[in-house]
Amino acid sequence: MNRRMTRRNALALTLCATTVVALAGAAAPAAGAAARPQTPAAASSSTVTRIEDRTAKAVAASLANVQWREELRSAVLKSNEVDLRAVTAGAASAAGKGLAGAVAGADRRIVTAKGLDSGVGSLLRLRLGTEAMRKELTAGTSPLVAVTTQDDDAATVTAYDSRGRAHTLDATKAPQQAVYVIDLDVSKAVAAGLDLLNKELAKDGLTTPAADRATAASAAAATGGFWTTKVDAVYLNDDEEPWASGDAEIFSLVSGFGLDGKVRVDSVDMPYLDTDHHTYYPNQILVNWSNYKYNLADVVMMEDDGDTNYAALTKAIANALLTITDQGAYVPLVNAVLDAIPTSWYTNDPDYVDSWYTLAVNSAGTLHGARGNGWMQVSKYWVQQF
Repeated sequence: MNRRMTRRNALALTLCATTVVALAGAAAPAAGAAARPQTPAAASSSTVTRIEDRTAKAVAASLANVQWREELRSAVLKSNEVDLRAVTAGAASAAGKGLAGAVAGADRRIVTAKGLDSGVGSLLRLRLGTEAMRKELTAGTSPLVAVTTQDDDAATVTAYDSRGRAHTLDATKAPQQAVYVIDLDVSKAVAAGLDLLNKELAKDGLTTPAADRATAASAAAATGGFWTTKVDAVYLNDDEEPWASGDAEIFSLVSGFGLDGKVRVDSVDMPYLDTDHHTYYPNQILVNWSNYKYNLADVVMMEDDGDTNYAALTKAIANALLTITDQGAYVPLVNAVLDAIPTSWYTNDPDYVDSWYTLAVNSAGTLHGARGNGWMQVSKYWVQQF
């Protein structure tokens, strides 16, 4: 089992208030929410995956050079993952330096494909397929180079050797030989993506206006604090995943009707959700109820599987929610958001994981996800003002 949980299950545990549920609606029948039809067709190879694959071939070919091969081996053995752009830019060998331009170009194209600003820096990373491969990475060894798989159901993994030949490896059983895996720093991408999401949604008026913040602050001061929903424990179901899969990076979109009656969206990063079949005790505040007009919220969890385009995600959410108006009562936002999200995100793709419906300020105890991918224990928590 990889040290990160299966993307599908990981996602299943992100709580997102009202709007979040909107994204989750495909999983459970919230009041008035129609389930999104599931399509069996597999999504086509993504732009990011194609760039990573070309990079894997280039790195594999470069390992024909003994000096560079040993230089990279030394770097890999010193850490869990290597910044590929940095290690090639600072290479002492001609082969490493010659690879630098291709890696830098690939990095820029990946940043663009994910809808991020160039200021995010390098995302391409190189690591060993498993920790057990460290003992196989001896001097003189020429590892195969593979790309992290985004498909939890993949039966095989393709890896390349220094002669450019493709090798088909069993995705469920790690090979005895050392294999380098081309991956992304998804934690970095998620942080940049959520920052972009928040800024763009603010432009569309889908985050808390200054007037609402002042009202909420005034109310908190008058009452001495505010009520929240806190995640006390989270458990993710066990699910096999390919050995070449990378880290799962989960985030939630919290949303509902703000104090001004307009839809609001907040993002919540949940980086601690690493491994399935393990209980976590984050004590993380998920919902600040002083920001909401109604005492109900829906939750959806999502994950950046490497291919998430944050610019497209932001546009889809904004376009859907800008059409929703306050009708004087709580209204689920599920259908509007589900209709806005690309179909590929629901077919053979782990971007959408699970959902929790009708979360309220008094919600407490164990709540199972609509898709049955795990459970969480929540409690009502008073945040006292100093």
